[in-house]
Amino acid sequence: MKAIEIASHGAPEVLRSAERPAPVAGAGEVLIRVAASGVNRPDVLQRKGHYPVPPGASDLPGLEVAGTIVEGDRTAMAAAELNLGDRVCALVAGGGYAELCVAPIGQCLPVPAGLSDIEAASLPETFFTVWSNVFDRAGLQPGETLLVQGGTSGIGVTAIQLAKAWGATVIATAGSDEKCAACIALGADHAINYRSQDFAAEAMRITAKRGVNVVLDMVAGPYVARELSCMAEDARLVMIAVQGGVEAQIDAGVVMRKRLTVTGSTLRPRPIAFKAAIAQALRQNVWPWLEAGKVKPVIFKVFPAEQAAQSHTLMESNEHIGKLVLTW
Repeated sequence: MKAIEIASHGAPEVLRSAERPAPVAGAGEVLIRVAASGVNRPDVLQRKGHYPVPPGASDLPGLEVAGTIVEGDRTAMAAAELNLGDRVCALVAGGGYAELCVAPIGQCLPVPAGLSDIEAASLPETFFTVWSNVFDRAGLQPGETLLVQGGTSGIGVTAIQLAKAWGATVIATAGSDEKCAACIALGADHAINYRSQDFAAEAMRITAKRGVNVVLDMVAGPYVARELSCMAEDARLVMIAVQGGVEAQIDAGVVMRKRLTVTGSTLRPRPIAFKAAIAQALRQNVWPWLEAGKVKPVIFKVFPAEQAAQSHTLMESNEHIGKLVLTW
């Protein structure tokens, strides 16, 4: 099969086309003929050597795919109501940048009615991540206020839409007035240009000094102290990336007085059963929103797979709004 591999750790140019043996589906798995592969920030980190591959996972980058089931564990497929020829999208631990990809059956979801394979390939990584962190870990409730850092990232556009569909008020940050307008267009109630405004002060102003209930943070570093300052009593901060650095200063007194929860997670190394539970929650709660058009995939640009390097260059420029996808 054709694949995109990481020749060595470094700049986007280390991504190269290669021929690889086709993977074989084992117990509890299906083999997917990939039509489209999502591009995500962890792919960039893996390319640079900063995101180790979990034991047993493919060394090929790529954490989400969409395509057609061509083989698999028939018994497990029947239990999951999947059949050969079904169109699915899947979260995988690696190997997504390839024409064929093995996925655990529990991490496969049917392509939502009305969506293309390209649109479906943009869903799993961000939807699994947002559901797990914003709804499961942070327990966002209807009527609460969510602050999303980086509202036009793949994670951001997903978090805005899911939180609004859930009945929350959403404040998003972005790095330009154009991106702030995009956040509003996606449903955010408020957008803050973090380059020209103090997001913490603005969040307090918007909430009439009550503060926000949940913060979805992809920056960490110096953002953490500022986030704590604009959080409401009993609020929850969940960190899912450290683009601003791993070290942060925390005012323990603020945490105690406000009874704050500071947490975080990474999804890739979690067990299949954990991810399968998220998949079921998405199918029950979110797939109906997608099929009704209440939540929509946001795709900025589609690249032929052989242009994976260009997709990484664009991702690192931070000029995109939404997801980047490769096609096979």
